[in-house]
Amino acid sequence: MTTATPTARFRDLLAAEWIRIWSLRSTSWVLALSALVIIGANLKSAKYTYDYFPVGDPHPASGYVQVALDDSFNIIAADVLMIVAGSIGALVIVGEYATGMIRTTMAAVPDRRAVLAAKACVLTAVMLGYGAFVAGASFGLSQAVLSGRHIGLSITHPGALRYVAAAALFAPVCALIGLGLGVLIRHSAATVVGTVLVLFMLPSFFTDTHHWTADVSHAMPLTAWRRLAEVDTTNSFVSHYPATVGGSWITFAAWPLVSVVIAAIALHRRDL
Repeated sequence: MTTATPTARFRDLLAAEWIRIWSLRSTSWVLALSALVIIGANLKSAKYTYDYFPVGDPHPASGYVQVALDDSFNIIAADVLMIVAGSIGALVIVGEYATGMIRTTMAAVPDRRAVLAAKACVLTAVMLGYGAFVAGASFGLSQAVLSGRHIGLSITHPGALRYVAAAALFAPVCALIGLGLGVLIRHSAATVVGTVLVLFMLPSFFTDTHHWTADVSHAMPLTAWRRLAEVDTTNSFVSHYPATVGGSWITFAAWPLVSVVIAAIALHRRDL
């Protein structure tokens, strides 16, 4: 007589992955320290604008909407968030490959796609919270500094909510891309390097000088974030093939979705 193996409920998988991701002290430390770096970089940018703002401007608020927003989440902050989120997403899965725990996990739960889905859900929740915190805190503190020059913005200002939302969502987008690469590469150092290359280096190889290169560039997560962060286009560089806001949101949605789907196919078909 054989005994049937009990099937793990999906909420049990979520609970197990939640415990697993916080069981590593490095996760908490990396998130906390990177949050301080991101908020600090944005506050430094806002302080610079505050110190060198032309006080004698008869219309101090005009023309400074994009500057005020950029001070709340600048390119340095985006780069740090992108690398941290992508690396954590990769380590969620490659850490198990490195220790061999992946075999134990899959032996306990034969449905590999359910395990990956649980990892993706927990990773998304953690990184969305992280992204929302650093984006919201940076916006609030930076605008408080800029309010001393009467150019601080509220979250209800046209475009401000989109700016903060794009910064917050950038974290889970990059994390899920890292998760997908982790399943494909399955080596800690190589996966982190690959994640940095895809997220950080790859967009620099494509410009908007030609239609096809512009299309590829617009399909990159970093380029999509930059377009979503471009609220005031009055003084911006005019591109021959500009990206659209709708297309940038689609890029934000497509990258993590495709990454997880490809990872699920690879995990299901390959040996551990």
